[in-house]
Amino acid sequence: MISLYDTATRSVKPLKLKEDGKISIYVCGPTVYDAPHIGHGRFVLVYDVFRRFLIWKGLEVNFVSNITDIDDKIIHRAEQEGSDIFTIAKHWEEVWWETMDRLNIMRPDVTPHATEYVDQMVKMIEELIVKESAYVTSDGVYLNVEGIETYGLLANQDLDDLLEGGGDREVVGTEKKHPADFALWKFSKEGEPSWPSPWGEGRPGWHTECVVMSLDILGEGFDLHTGGLDLKFPHHENERAQALALGKEFANHWMHNGFVESGGQKMGKSLGNTKNLIEVCDSYDPRAYRLLILQTHYRSPTEVTDSTLENSVTALDRIDSLLRRSKDLDLDSCDTDEQIISEFSKVLENDFDTVTATDILFSTVRDANSAIDAGHAETAATLCKSLMIMCEVFGIKISLDEQIPEDIQELSAQRQVARDSKDFELADQLRDQLTQLGWQINDSDSGPSVWKQKF
Repeated sequence: MISLYDTATRSVKPLKLKEDGKISIYVCGPTVYDAPHIGHGRFVLVYDVFRRFLIWKGLEVNFVSNITDIDDKIIHRAEQEGSDIFTIAKHWEEVWWETMDRLNIMRPDVTPHATEYVDQMVKMIEELIVKESAYVTSDGVYLNVEGIETYGLLANQDLDDLLEGGGDREVVGTEKKHPADFALWKFSKEGEPSWPSPWGEGRPGWHTECVVMSLDILGEGFDLHTGGLDLKFPHHENERAQALALGKEFANHWMHNGFVESGGQKMGKSLGNTKNLIEVCDSYDPRAYRLLILQTHYRSPTEVTDSTLENSVTALDRIDSLLRRSKDLDLDSCDTDEQIISEFSKVLENDFDTVTATDILFSTVRDANSAIDAGHAETAATLCKSLMIMCEVFGIKISLDEQIPEDIQELSAQRQVARDSKDFELADQLRDQLTQLGWQINDSDSGPSVWKQKF
């Protein structure tokens, strides 16, 4: 039985499925107007590993994650660059998927785009107006949140306690019936992209996009809705409100991952303290960020610094070194260690405890090395095979055959000599040479680590 913390009930409870053996999941995807940052990296990695775990447990997973390609931020970026929103969105979506591939993220089963669903969004808003749950003003159409009895459930606040503005990305309108009412449809200003509607040319509100796409693809009462903690309110609350106003059952379970922090402060573009995920992948083995995320419980904040990434690179070296040592072991004819795999599975079933699971993984690395040192080949093989299963569940790519060629090791050693002698110009030249040959290097207190660029 898999149990997860449910944001709506604020408790860990069994993940009840609408259909035995199958699970439907909706993950709020990116708004494609800029390069992905490491906050994006955390949510995609958390739910990528969770999805892999569910598949490993034998469930049939329908994993849906959208692309927001209509948004004020995309419009602003297009205006800045003298372009159009479709060109901007297309470019940054391509960058998004290239980065996800570098992180070894499984592609969603379905990737709906907001622009594909505008007609359905208009129809939904029409229905809300007919039900008198929405109303038209001079600048758009708004949902009347006072008609939603449980509004504020995910935020764990009463309506009167919620911030004025209803969580719209910008303060909009002065004709709202309640300060928390939010835009379902925004009338376009001159020069802005627009779509037709009975109320006037405009575009859908952000919160409307996801509720329409999730219900259309997964149906009412789908199993699990996920996303970053920053989406809990207002975005997810406002999705839920629209479904309730329509009289539809929405997500049965809500899963939110914690923030990425820098110096103890939440990381965000508005705070100017984000790290570019592409640069992280360029500077470190991309698997290191995956491992770093796994070493923090998904609901807790995680600190991402050069130091924590370097520690993850060092930890990966332990895995890679062991598996290189295992090449002479007979892994094909041995079984896994049932106790290790059982414990690994059990802790992940309990609110997706990847922290304890990674402890089990590295205990296995330690024990396998000891078994090899002691000449216990059969035990070592069983432990290494168990390790490979755990790495597969975690999405950590491994290769028993990959070794660093002698010429690459020599270039790395030459570069370290240049660094030690403070000849940084030569060191940079050698780094560039390694990059051109398809290898990357990371400097840490324990010395340089080298790995292939793509995994």
